[in-house]
Amino acid sequence: MIVGTRGSQLALAQTNQVCADLSKITGESIDVEIIKTKGDKITTSQLYNMDSKGLFTKELDIALLEEAVDFTVHSFKDLPTELDEDLEIVAVPKRESPNEVLISKKDWNELGPGSKLGTSSLRREAFCNHYNKEFELKPIRGNIETRIRKALESDLDATIMAEAGLKRLNLTKYIKNVFPTDYITPPAGQGALAIITRKDSDKKHAISKLNDYISMQEVLAEKKVLEELGVGCQWPIGSIAQMNNDEFNIYSILLTKEGEILKEQSEKGSIKDAVELGRRIGKIFTDYV
Repeated sequence: MIVGTRGSQLALAQTNQVCADLSKITGESIDVEIIKTKGDKITTSQLYNMDSKGLFTKELDIALLEEAVDFTVHSFKDLPTELDEDLEIVAVPKRESPNEVLISKKDWNELGPGSKLGTSSLRREAFCNHYNKEFELKPIRGNIETRIRKALESDLDATIMAEAGLKRLNLTKYIKNVFPTDYITPPAGQGALAIITRKDSDKKHAISKLNDYISMQEVLAEKKVLEELGVGCQWPIGSIAQMNNDEFNIYSILLTKEGEILKEQSEKGSIKDAVELGRRIGKIFTDYV
């Protein structure tokens, strides 16, 4: 089998873990094919100023469709809301932490007005504004190590990142604070991976054994909110779904860039209705965008 992946250290760490788990099931070795995406080549822009559809996935999809690779591994949150009709998400392995974290020499509460915070995320920007932090917000791009270095060694005072990536790269020593998901709500799918194949692939059955049902339902529900709205990272939206005492919960929040809450909504129900619960929130949110 051949897997397609982006070439960053995080993408490779994620892919190597998937390959190790899959090899245990199939007994086969898996070749890794590194594919550069448009998003990897653009390092200067704020992501929300660009057409973000498939920015980190399109070239991998093409490799799959042309049968150059058998499956691809993605960070779930990078997926566009709609997949190519000939492709499908076959597995979402057990999800890593969805939380956001602060990388800084100072605690969140010690970062006063005028502190320089690096972010290229409209959602993180909106939450900083919501809490009246009065930061000077600066664009920041680059891989995880680059962003950590900029936050700790340049003229920046801090940055906000996903805890999952730091855990996967064993870089948790740089975390200053972990934010509860109801304080800074993550983007749909954060902490989860998506394994994609062609719908007609004969490798589907073996790969599907890596799926974690709860994780899959959580991220599909979160993604459904965006799908219903028809927006990618163009609006500040946070969504988090989790099982709580046998009940499926999803909470989403929609803000303005300035940090005003336009609408927040929670839905509860059975895990089998997860996607429908996400759709319900998305429908409610359509009146506010």
